[in-house]
Amino acid sequence: MRSLLPTSVQIPKVLTIAGSDSGGGAGLQADLKVFTALGAYGMSVITAITAQNTLGVTRIQDIDLDVIEAQIDAVILDIGVDVVKIGMLASPQIVQTVAKALHRHGVQRIVLDPVLRATSGASLGGDDTAQAMIAELFPMATLITPNMEEASLLLGRDITAPGDFKMAAQELLEMGPQAVLIKGGHLDATHTQITDFLMWKTLEDDLEVTQTKEFKHYRVNTLNTHGTGCSLASAIATYLADGHDLSHAVAKAISYVEAGLEAGRFLSIGEGPGPLWHMHDFYPTALLDEKGKY
Repeated sequence: MRSLLPTSVQIPKVLTIAGSDSGGGAGLQADLKVFTALGAYGMSVITAITAQNTLGVTRIQDIDLDVIEAQIDAVILDIGVDVVKIGMLASPQIVQTVAKALHRHGVQRIVLDPVLRATSGASLGGDDTAQAMIAELFPMATLITPNMEEASLLLGRDITAPGDFKMAAQELLEMGPQAVLIKGGHLDATHTQITDFLMWKTLEDDLEVTQTKEFKHYRVNTLNTHGTGCSLASAIATYLADGHDLSHAVAKAISYVEAGLEAGRFLSIGEGPGPLWHMHDFYPTALLDEKGKY
């Protein structure tokens, strides 16, 4: 039975369509933490279940296509959605199912993180999945957020340095998305400064032109980087849902992730690379006592 409380309060509604990370550091678990931390109402569609921890991925089980479609229908038909964030889609069939459902519901704003490989190196989608993303989802995407390795897989050539980013972004933009953000965090540790490169389409005097912006920031000295890509895309999606323009949303999302990396530097979670600390605005690690408790 519905509550009689007032129902006029609206907050941004963001849906993640992604794989589950049993370790909680990446995937839809990270996405939901970001949505909550930034004041949005988060919803989820599970595309795959992974047996995963800070040491790596040991098993992946795809969800049945009709169940994925049913999850999308259930959320959108009742609750609605302002922005959809897409992460791990482990097969071409899952890509096609998601694209078809979102098109049927007329979803307008999509942030696509083309997750093809885990931080540990485990494959989360092959070349056929990448090609399906290009054909089915790129033309629907507001923004795609590949890292250097993912951009290399999508383009079929190595993207190894910030000097490659502009041409790579242009080529990816020609595949259909409205905007491309190439992330530079996978540069080797000798690079103390990271460059992320944004290129997007806009209209000026009824003519389509492209604009670019570089975001330069210093590398946070930490091994706890698990889930940074998922978290960045989710933060961008949340800021877009909250009314920020694309460039501002990207800038704020980068700052959020940087703060999470800084706050998570001294956390000990698992035996491998741990996650960033998503709740840094609420529970900064500076408040930890000598027993590791707040």
